[in-house]
Amino acid sequence: MDFLLLGDIVGRAGRRAVRKYLDDLIDKYDIDFVIANGENAAGGFGITEDVAEELFEYGIDCLTMGNHTWKNKNIYKFIDDEPRLIRPLNFAPGIPGRGVSSFLKNGRRVVVVNLIGQVFMQAHDSPFRVIEKNIKSMRMEADALLIDFHAEATGEKLAMARFLDGRADCVFGTHTHVQTSDEQILPEGTAYITDLGLTGAVNSILGMKPKEIIKKHLTGLPTKFKVGTGAVKIEGAVYRQKEDEIFSFRVCENPETETADV
Repeated sequence: MDFLLLGDIVGRAGRRAVRKYLDDLIDKYDIDFVIANGENAAGGFGITEDVAEELFEYGIDCLTMGNHTWKNKNIYKFIDDEPRLIRPLNFAPGIPGRGVSSFLKNGRRVVVVNLIGQVFMQAHDSPFRVIEKNIKSMRMEADALLIDFHAEATGEKLAMARFLDGRADCVFGTHTHVQTSDEQILPEGTAYITDLGLTGAVNSILGMKPKEIIKKHLTGLPTKFKVGTGAVKIEGAVYRQKEDEIFSFRVCENPETETADV
């Protein structure tokens, strides 16, 4: 199978990028299954049921989350009933939602897992111990096992990929909104990229308007961030399971010919 992996979708600009470019990317790369990180999709923080449905309608098969999972309280209304929305598996036991989901697509069983890191993040159960406890059963079920590791530290992401090398088909990083373009096939066959990048505004800092970000760095005061507007881009990677191939991509509008943020 061929998979399209999209970097963190940030706000309305990110959703517009998906709407504008996803169909062409699916056709260009003959994609069977689309995974995107959606934890910033609603106003830059969290997700709502309406936003999730919008992204599914555009052609995304599965949305993963991360440290902003609970930032919009609307998520509590639908996360238990929506198997296409996956929050980190190593969140505390007993909380709403699921950390792994299974999909039947084109006659193949795709299992998608979401994990969250510990380095420079809030306290969570060890993603290494949690995935070790569960991966054998996941592997037995899956024709393709893909893992979104939502983490800050590049070293932690690479350590996870090496830990799962030969047991997961693809480990890809999200969270930093900066595409690393270090895609590779590890020694035991697992495809890997440290971070998929950003789906959102071109003229932004990680998808947000620069002014407020810079103000926070200058003053240290609490500052309300605003989602970037104008020209948009979509970043991510294509993973071709049969060919043991992974490559990153970026498509963007020309910032000099910005379109309206609608």
